[in-house]
Amino acid sequence: MTSHFWWYTARAGGLVSWGLVVASCVWGLLLALRVGGRRPGPAWHLSMHRYLSALAIVFLAVHVSAIIGDSFVHFTLGDVLIPFATDWHPLAVAWGIIAMYLIVAIEVTSLFRHRISNAAWRGIHLTSYLVLAVSTIHLLTAGTDVDDVLPEVLAIALGVVVVFGSAMILTWRSAPRERPGPLLRVQDEKSLPVP
Repeated sequence: MTSHFWWYTARAGGLVSWGLVVASCVWGLLLALRVGGRRPGPAWHLSMHRYLSALAIVFLAVHVSAIIGDSFVHFTLGDVLIPFATDWHPLAVAWGIIAMYLIVAIEVTSLFRHRISNAAWRGIHLTSYLVLAVSTIHLLTAGTDVDDVLPEVLAIALGVVVVFGSAMILTWRSAPRERPGPLLRVQDEKSLPVP
């Protein structure tokens, strides 16, 4: 166990980070769909979304740190920061590096949301779907669980949930809203025409 400690830590950190990205995206979809009613819901709904995202970053840091600490593959700092720099599964690792940069960009812009335009924040935040896709590709191509059926089934189920939820959001936002007609100001009941 001690000779493989860093590898198991890296694997666990990556799997937990991926699971938290999934949970954060699904929670974000529930917020966007306003599952709790027409109101955005209690503040803890948004806080939970932020908490899941922050935890995903923490476990991503565990994943990357443990990969560097592992002596089996010998990753350097450059190998985990520069796409295609490593000789070990360069494309699979590049997917993970791209996902890492995207998730950090989403988190940083969310922390500074009050300093950027709403349109810019929303555009960057929508790359969460890309993070989910790219990190799933990384999981399925670089992980030691590549030959297991469970990650593939989870990835397919996740894809269905995200696509269905996204379609619901797009349908809900593009549906025409009923707007109240002009209000008739009645000053005196006697001034109304008799039918």
